[in-house]
Amino acid sequence: MSFDLQPILAGDLLVLRPLEAEDYQALFAVASDPLIWEQHPASNRYEESVFQTLFEQSLASGGALVATLKETNEVIGSSRYHAYNVAASEIEIGWTFLARKYWGGIYNGEMKRLMLSHAFRFVDSVVLLVGPDNIRSQRAVEKIGGKRDGVRTDGTGLTSYLYRIKRADVAT
Repeated sequence: MSFDLQPILAGDLLVLRPLEAEDYQALFAVASDPLIWEQHPASNRYEESVFQTLFEQSLASGGALVATLKETNEVIGSSRYHAYNVAASEIEIGWTFLARKYWGGIYNGEMKRLMLSHAFRFVDSVVLLVGPDNIRSQRAVEKIGGKRDGVRTDGTGLTSYLYRIKRADVAT
């Protein structure tokens, strides 16, 4: 069974579905808030030209999901699967952002639980990379069970804290 990087996942509050080109305006309306990015290494993602590059990369990734409210279908954020490694039995979840109105735990928690449940059908371990100065995201990842497991440097030279969640550590 191959990993479906763009499933439709539904919870009590959210529906996660594959990102489409038509989602650009609604997602940029969320991402245009500078406070979302203030602790992120790419703190200028609220600028449209920078966001447009992120959006195009997300579409091209084949693993991006848009988060919508289940009751209204309003776009409130995005996340994606990346770097599926069959040999290591791991995948990365990242590029997650939510409108500030939905910060505080329950929405991010449900988004990540949906994504983790799906991922653990295919892999033993999920990796999340967080910038060293992004305290808010570090706390959010720890809240869903992420354990810091070293650092990882990407192709651009950016070093992030590596958090890991193992299937064996998640209550089923």
